[in-house]
Parts: sequence; structure tokens; C-alpha cells
Amino acid sequence: MARQPNLFAFPSVDALATTLRAYIITCQTAGLHRHDSFKVAVSGGSLPKTLAQALLTPPSSAEDTIRFDKWEIFFADERAVPLDHEDSNYGLLKKELLDKIPAEMGQPLVHPIDVAHLDDTQELADQYEQLLVRSFAQRDSVKLPIFDLLLLGCGPDGHTCSLFPGHELLRETAAWVAPIEDSPKPPPRRITLTLPVVTHGVKIAFVATGGGKKEILKKIFEEGTGLPCALVNEGAGERCSWFTDTVAVDGVSFPRRGSL
Repeated sequence: MARQPNLFAFPSVDALATTLRAYIITCQTAGLHRHDSFKVAVSGGSLPKTLAQALLTPPSSAEDTIRFDKWEIFFADERAVPLDHEDSNYGLLKKELLDKIPAEMGQPLVHPIDVAHLDDTQELADQYEQLLVRSFAQRDSVKLPIFDLLLLGCGPDGHTCSLFPGHELLRETAAWVAPIEDSPKPPPRRITLTLPVVTHGVKIAFVATGGGKKEILKKIFEEGTGLPCALVNEGAGERCSWFTDTVAVDGVSFPRRGSL
């Protein structure tokens, strides 16, 4: 049985961001050793703002350097909207992080959706899956793409990416990227990485902050109950780490740590 996920709790988002940076740099170093690049999947919500706080700080040493020129950024899920639409995860990441990266830090290679297929979510998902195939399976056939790191959020209902509680997509095992037309959270039309892709990452990190998260985190860590975030915990075990502030895990009965 996989060991339990890691639950980190910090007194403030500032303290969380500092440790999240150190964690990401460790993952970056491993990725560069593995294949001279750092393949990351990112979701939306409040995550991009916290990422900017963690990543845009000037380095304190040579070992503390974010090598954006080696980053390859994919989207863990995306809404079927134009890239400049307010619901676009790409647009959110661009505004909160990408546009703020100083030139001397290098620029990541970013993979948005192909907006030519916004009217057909199946084609949108297929095109994004082909993008993953080209990036991850160039030299040999792979069963699943293995991201160096997936950076995810947790919805108040326990959803992550666009994988929602009780939805049939949770049982998808063949596709790497799947369409969803009936998201319970607007906008309804989206694409998402599937659960096997998420749980096969080398490392998976959730960022969940604020008192509004404590009820769902209690359910995820104490009950599981088949919630998408709990399924990631179960599938990834100790490869999964949660970065929270203390108000988000107030009353959650699960061993937590304050440092890596």
C-alpha cells in the first residue's frame, strides 16, 4: 500500500510560498537530471497567484534559482474559451505569472489549447493529447505521460483539474486528456487531464489556503469518500504533497509538518 501523502501547514501564505519554492526547485533539479527539462502541469483558481509569490522572488543562492528557460508548462485542465477570456486558465497564468517573469529568468515553453477547436471539446481534448504524445513519447511509446510535477488546486467540493465528484470521467482509463461538457462549475465545456495521468506524476502538489477549505480538507483527509482529491492522495501516496495554511486545516485529524 502506498504511504500517506504529505500534509504541510504554515502560519501564513508567505511562509507557504517560501517552502513551495524550495519544493519546486527540488522537483526542477530532478527533472533537469532526468531529461534536461522540467515538465509541469498547472491548474487555475487561486494557484497562479501563489505560484507567482513563490517563483518570482530573487534567488538567495545559486541553488535557489528558478530555471524558467528549462520549463515546459502544460495545463492540467482548461476551459473551452478564447485565451484572453476571463475564464481561461492560460489567461489567468499569463496575467498572474508569465507576464511578470523578468527577462533574465528566461522564458518557459507554454502549451495553451488550440483555440481553432473551441466548438468541439472532443477534438480540443484530442489535439491536446497529441501535444502530450509529441512531448512525452518522442523516442518510445509510453502508456502515460509522466510529468515532473503537477501543481493543482482543490475546489470546495473536492474537485481538482476538471475532475468532479461522482462524475463518469473519474473512471476514464484510456484517454490522457478528456472533454467535459457538463461541468457542475461554470463554464460547463472544458478539457482535463485524466486521473491516471495525474496520479502518475513524479510529484504532485496541491495548494489549498483559507478557512473556506477546512470542511472539504477534513472530508478528503479523514473520510476520503471517493472525492477526486482523495483519489489522487490514494493513487499517488507519498509522491503527493499538500501545501496549506493553518486555517485551512484547522480541526483536520491528519499528521502535518511545518517544513520539507
